[in-house]
Amino acid sequence: MNFYLIAADIVLIVHTAFIAFVVLGLFFTVLGLKRSWNWIRNFRFRLLHLLSIAGVAMQSWFGMVCPLTTLEQVLRKKGTGESYSGDFIAYWLHKLIFFRAEPWIFSLLYSIFGSLVLFTWIMAPPERSNKQNENSPFPNDK
Repeated sequence: MNFYLIAADIVLIVHTAFIAFVVLGLFFTVLGLKRSWNWIRNFRFRLLHLLSIAGVAMQSWFGMVCPLTTLEQVLRKKGTGESYSGDFIAYWLHKLIFFRAEPWIFSLLYSIFGSLVLFTWIMAPPERSNKQNENSPFPNDK
């Protein structure tokens, strides 16, 4: 059992879950707007969602490699000496989340996606519940 390869697979699964959160978060927010779901207005969920795509877009604009990608590559190299081991789970997750294209294309796509997330803040603004307001660290936030 190789600890580094297991850790690399865990990082890849977390990375995939993060991507799913960003993509499905927008999908369910738009669907929830059409179906009048109240939970899509949860302020913490929406803020985390917006910050997630904003972080991805900023990394792309500044030409930074995702830290999860970097960590996974380091772990795989320590585990096998290669950046990719051929593991079944890793193989399919890599196929699912990594695409080859010019960096500017990713920057454009992330920016458009981020703009759509921001647009949902206008169409379905998040709301703070009374419980959230009571626990707010900001005294004028109530």
